[in-house]
Amino acid sequence: MTIDFKKASFKDFENIPGWDAFQTADEFQRYLNFLRENGHLNYRIESLSPVGPEMQLRLPGKTSATNAICLVSNDYLGFSQHPKIKEAVIKSIREFGTGSGASPAIGGHFSYHQELEARIAAFYRRQDAILYTTGYTANSASLQCLLHPEDIAILDMAVHASVYEGCLNTNTKQFIHNNLEHLEQILKLSKDKYRTKFVIVDGVYSQDGDIAILDEIASLTHQYGGYLVVDDAHGIGVVGETGRGVIEMFNLFDQVDIITGTFSKALGNIGGYVIAKAEVVYYLKYQSKQHLFSTTATPAIGGIIRAIELIDEEPQWKASLWDNITYLKSGLISLGFDVGTTASAVIPVKIGEIAKTLEAGNLLLKAGVYANPIMYPAVSRKNARIRMNVMATHTKAHLDKVLNAFADIDLKLNLTSK
Repeated sequence: MTIDFKKASFKDFENIPGWDAFQTADEFQRYLNFLRENGHLNYRIESLSPVGPEMQLRLPGKTSATNAICLVSNDYLGFSQHPKIKEAVIKSIREFGTGSGASPAIGGHFSYHQELEARIAAFYRRQDAILYTTGYTANSASLQCLLHPEDIAILDMAVHASVYEGCLNTNTKQFIHNNLEHLEQILKLSKDKYRTKFVIVDGVYSQDGDIAILDEIASLTHQYGGYLVVDDAHGIGVVGETGRGVIEMFNLFDQVDIITGTFSKALGNIGGYVIAKAEVVYYLKYQSKQHLFSTTATPAIGGIIRAIELIDEEPQWKASLWDNITYLKSGLISLGFDVGTTASAVIPVKIGEIAKTLEAGNLLLKAGVYANPIMYPAVSRKNARIRMNVMATHTKAHLDKVLNAFADIDLKLNLTSK
């Protein structure tokens, strides 16, 4: 089998027919070499400075550091560098050390875990939550635990990869992104065929930055006897009047059956959570294998507790973020770029062709702008784009540099219709 590297994506190397694992790895290495030789491998770039609006990078083949505007971080509020949060982390480490030493059931459940569970549940006006070591695992592990061959997961086709992984052991149906008619059709056909029916959506979608039509999705889900699961990883701290995400935007705190999310974005740390009624939470605590058999998070998560408090105490960060979102989005649109239907801190510039998108990423990096080319399978083959994540700590000078870089690249690659 011959793979055309000029048109290939990472997906093409997942399972090459007739090739064993080592042969596949060898061919994939040749593909990586091809990308690197053409300046298109701007993934896994080594960062030499803390997360921030500007970062020092060690680029392939370069001996000195390169300074670039950072548009790859999900640290939307800049909380990973907030001095009050750093102080909370240091205090927690001084009190408890650097590790927890055990899984939660056999000695690894500490007071800081208990407090964080209570704080994140209360943030969403609930009582009970379970912690996972990553947001990815919060989705994959909880869904694997709750859904079985007798059940069905009905997924918005744009949900995160962790949701798809969590549903490998159950029946699945996908509905066209945010398409209520298609969702209702699947719900009707599934109504009496399955034991448990989960409708699973993101609050804010990670590639387009758009928002679920949550009120109507909730109504349809419950009308047909289903349970609604919402992953609002990109919504917390960003959308909603007080930063409580898409659930707050639609005032559906009592209508979402399971809430999942992550601490690794606006809250500036790492880990994930699932919020549900007490019986579901305690079932997961004793039945979800990745939770039950994984060592719990370190005392550094004490910083998350402070971050949750600061969302309410210092709303200026969210206000600054939205000022920057509006500025960059408006600037890109005025230049003729397609940013889709984004309504969050995720702003895509849709290009289409994989090769042209990779070259755009290369030219941006040369111009001092660090942004991610996104291609299949994260998006469809013909929908490659440059994805940018805006931060509250970007300045207008940073964003002007980004806009100028895109204008220059458009002249070279003809990315817009202008």
